[in-house]
Amino acid sequence: MALKCVAIDDEPLALELIKNYVAWFPALQLVNTFEDAVSGAEYLRNNPINLLFIDINMPDITGIDLVRSLAVKPMVIFTTAYKNFAFEGFELEAIDYLLKPIDVKRFGKAVEKAIEYYKYKTSFTKEGEDESLYVYSEYRMVKIELKEIEYIESMEDYIKIHLHNAKTILTLMPLKKVLEKLPEDKFQRIHRSYIVPVKKIISIQGRKVKLADIELPISDSYADFARRWVKM
Repeated sequence: MALKCVAIDDEPLALELIKNYVAWFPALQLVNTFEDAVSGAEYLRNNPINLLFIDINMPDITGIDLVRSLAVKPMVIFTTAYKNFAFEGFELEAIDYLLKPIDVKRFGKAVEKAIEYYKYKTSFTKEGEDESLYVYSEYRMVKIELKEIEYIESMEDYIKIHLHNAKTILTLMPLKKVLEKLPEDKFQRIHRSYIVPVKKIISIQGRKVKLADIELPISDSYADFARRWVKM
């Protein structure tokens, strides 16, 4: 099934370009376009869609304010003529943002992210569990393979996801929320600041969890996990 798309941009040439680009992707179906945000917002409130291409800077209402006003938000790809992307877009968890004039290869990458994310939300692996995680980082939706996660660290309002080969991804999300996105039997919270993959635990000694390259503390609230791990 093709993703139903809407494009909103007050610049006719930019809107025409998006129309042409969308036509090149069989996985997309452009159901409507709008040159003014007010009409576009009214349509979106009454017609469910999968993906929205929307300009940030428009005269009547910004694309960010329009998306924020929607009770049911589709996946969003922002378009903008400005390099400094508004922080509010981060809060709205946009799939991507495209800098005008939009290059077709860059457009294609953004569309691929949207398709992958849609599949992630609507399908599962044969085991019935997702094998990847999507988080919002550096103004884009980022796909993380669960097997690459070494541990997850809380940093106040942010979390740092430590990956294989010393890579890290920083995202604005509380530790509790990311734990809800992870398979219960594969990841364990051991401290108010740490989540670890159960299979990557080498040993537990006292109140310390040993992983390949680091030891992390176990807090009193999660001490019961240490006893259960020994019996696994």
